[in-house]
Amino acid sequence: MIRVVIVEEMGLLRRALCAMLSREDDLEVVADLQEPDGLVPVARARRPDVVVVDMDRPDTLAAVARLGAEVPESAVLTLSSQPSPEMLQRALRAGARGFVTKNLPPTELTRLVRAVAAGERVVDPVAAVAALTPSAGPLTEREREVLRIVAEGLPLKEIARRLFLAHGTVRNHLSVILRKTGSRNRLEAVRRAQRAGWL
Repeated sequence: MIRVVIVEEMGLLRRALCAMLSREDDLEVVADLQEPDGLVPVARARRPDVVVVDMDRPDTLAAVARLGAEVPESAVLTLSSQPSPEMLQRALRAGARGFVTKNLPPTELTRLVRAVAAGERVVDPVAAVAALTPSAGPLTEREREVLRIVAEGLPLKEIARRLFLAHGTVRNHLSVILRKTGSRNRLEAVRRAQRAGWL
């Protein structure tokens, strides 16, 4: 019997995954979580063979890395709705054994859970193509340039000096970047752009 823990923020999707995997004779869902921060204690207690985890949350990578250090026998299969090259690389560096899209057919997901449990590394073809073909995204080249420097943690005046722009122009670019990325602040905009593969 392959023991599985599911970590997925969306309740409807989490319940659907639990139901789908539980129908299989050789798979048993031993726990399901909304937040990744409780993953390590649950994994220590339940000792799953496979953890299926939502990769779209910013705190997932830290939980996956901790899991690898503290419960290394649990293999991680990550799910993403918007795979990008950076997200794929970060998932694998954190110790994930698999990387797949959330729109994967159910039969394929169950096959990949079994493959990961058997020690294989898996990347579903749709995720691989999406990850190796980054979207240009909504940002212009100048906006990406501004955001790359923002990622270095520099103040507005220094960003303006580096790009030979007026202070107000940089502020306007940042305002547009926040709107386009749906972010509340610069740090969130950087993270979202990196996860989407726009930087």
